[in-house]
Amino acid sequence: MSLELSRKALAVKPSSTLAITAKANELKKMGMDIVSFTAGEPDFNTPAHICMAAKRAIDDGFTKYTPASGINELKEAIVKKFHDFNKIDYTTDQIVVSNGGKHSLTNVFTAILNEGDEVIIPAPYWLSYPEIVKLAGGVPVIINGRKEDDYKVNRADLESVFTEKTKALILNSPNNPTGMIYDREELQEIADFAVEKDIYVVADEIYENLFYSREGHVSIASLNDEIYKRTVTVNGLAKSYAMTGWRIGYVGAPKEIAKVMSSVQSHQTSNPNSIAQKAALEAIAGDQTCVREMSEEFDARRMYIYKRIKECKYLTAIEPKGAFYLFVDVNKVFGKKYKGRVIENTADLADILVSDYLVVVIPCDDFGFPDHIRLSYAISMKQIIKGMDRLMEFEDALED
Repeated sequence: MSLELSRKALAVKPSSTLAITAKANELKKMGMDIVSFTAGEPDFNTPAHICMAAKRAIDDGFTKYTPASGINELKEAIVKKFHDFNKIDYTTDQIVVSNGGKHSLTNVFTAILNEGDEVIIPAPYWLSYPEIVKLAGGVPVIINGRKEDDYKVNRADLESVFTEKTKALILNSPNNPTGMIYDREELQEIADFAVEKDIYVVADEIYENLFYSREGHVSIASLNDEIYKRTVTVNGLAKSYAMTGWRIGYVGAPKEIAKVMSSVQSHQTSNPNSIAQKAALEAIAGDQTCVREMSEEFDARRMYIYKRIKECKYLTAIEPKGAFYLFVDVNKVFGKKYKGRVIENTADLADILVSDYLVVVIPCDDFGFPDHIRLSYAISMKQIIKGMDRLMEFEDALED
């Protein structure tokens, strides 16, 4: 008898960043002065008033099971937040609180996909999207945005990959890894497409508070009733409140989808952490000064790192409008020599940077763009300055 492992699980790609991260960790242990641009989380501590709410929950004995989809008090706060900030009207039975944004996305695709359903994923994309879709039985259909269009896709792009099997579209704005945003007009075009084709839009808005344009964040579900009926709005507290480790995500969805998600979650994980839910309630319903302060600091770092990248000879980037990432085109580096070694791909580049310059970057092969790297500015200004100085030293050492 031959026992076979899950084909779905075996099809999941391991992250290409593991090797470079492991090497960086080894150098750190040796006492090396590493500058890591890899952070996918704010470098701030969780604000004190949020931590105090968690401590109160422990002291009050709020450490038992809760309803599987979250406590009603938190759902009510999320409903108010959706109304006030996103201009979307949900009721509490349309809200599902989960164990982080990634878990929310997993629940969404488990709820809406049948085997073989296709999901359009614009690239560059967060590297987990295709794997989550595949694990839910879906088929990722990748469509590339173009640099001249700020890496965004339009209706014509979507039309080119639409088939009878298309079930959903992932929309991530502000975007990881590009930092780009879709404005109201662009969102309306996508909404019209989704309504006409009668497909779902899974709107990942986790970076909504890290938004640096004058217009402010626009949620696609807020545009009209028809797109509202077809949109699942995914969010969480990780990025806006420096709560990555607390693992609280949430969605607003049509009632039938929320009901299925709640049922699935009740069997797979049960409720999200009770203590973290109380912290999340304080985060969403409490003082928002911390959100503004973090956003302002990220904005200052954003402008600095973008200014420095514009001074580079070979590295280029478009000014990010949201999140805390700079998406860097490294095409001009390919084919150049470093100490006699020809740089052929981002893996070569990342290896040289960490080995000789103690700088860690994210190669974006797994984000759908193998000729780009991602730099996170969710690190201190001091580290950003040091890291950019080293990148420019590396450029000076290149030869034709």
